Amino acid sequence: MVKVKQDLLNSIKEFTLMDDPFMTKIFEDDIERTQFILRIILENDTIKVKKVSTQKRLKNLQGRDLQLDILAEKADGTKFNVEVQNESSGAIPQRARYHMSLLDAKSLPKGEYFDKIPENYVIFITREDVLKGLLPIYHIHRTIDENGSSFADGSHIIYVNAKIHNDTPLGMLMHDFCCKNPDDMHYKKLAEKIRYFKEEKEGLDKMGDVMEKLIAKREKEALEKMAKKYEAKAAKAQKEARISLAKEMLADNVCIDKIVKYSKLSVKEVRALAAKMSA
Repeated sequence: MVKVKQDLLNSIKEFTLMDDPFMTKIFEDDIERTQFILRIILENDTIKVKKVSTQKRLKNLQGRDLQLDILAEKADGTKFNVEVQNESSGAIPQRARYHMSLLDAKSLPKGEYFDKIPENYVIFITREDVLKGLLPIYHIHRTIDENGSSFADGSHIIYVNAKIHNDTPLGMLMHDFCCKNPDDMHYKKLAEKIRYFKEEKEGLDKMGDVMEKLIAKREKEALEKMAKKYEAKAAKAQKEARISLAKEMLADNVCIDKIVKYSKLSVKEVRALAAKMSA
């Protein structure tokens, strides 16, 4: 038990704000710090966050649900979804589009006019330069192809490149997002909260609970991945057996209809095998 506890403590020490279990705990119900990072990212010191939640689930009755790392909201209904993405595959443009679509769907009450939909922001903070432009930040908006003018629909998709740590406010923020030691961070406001969860008993106890849930979740995911791997192997072996049977039947000059029936291959697959064998 002591060994497990020490392992948990070691894991917590390695966490940065780029690890979503840790990041969501840091910003959980924390309006002040959420507002702080939004003001830096959007270069707007007038942003006032009314409420914030982490790991918020957005339901879609006709499709896939989303679980958001951070969802903040202003008094006028403007929403900010902030996600940290360590894998480039998790930050593809289609995902940003889907996040925005569900955010918009939750922003307009039934029967309300379309011009009442608020401006919404989807912000991906990515470990790699996903858009490969060597830029610290990318602002994506719709434009009219024919004249290049803005199609001002109020949607804002933003990618922040966490690889760039320069002496700008954003660069220093990204340094802090990737920093393990609160003593090495630029922003005291973030360092204090991180120190609480990494060094103080009360904070460590809370993070220990998070870690145990995370470990259980990862074990479940590993088992599911293993099951899929063996399912794929079984499917491949079954396919190979069907091909082998079809080849034997072709060699015995069995008609294609019967080969299709017993091998479960398609007519196209059987004809391709026959052509290959006669070549």
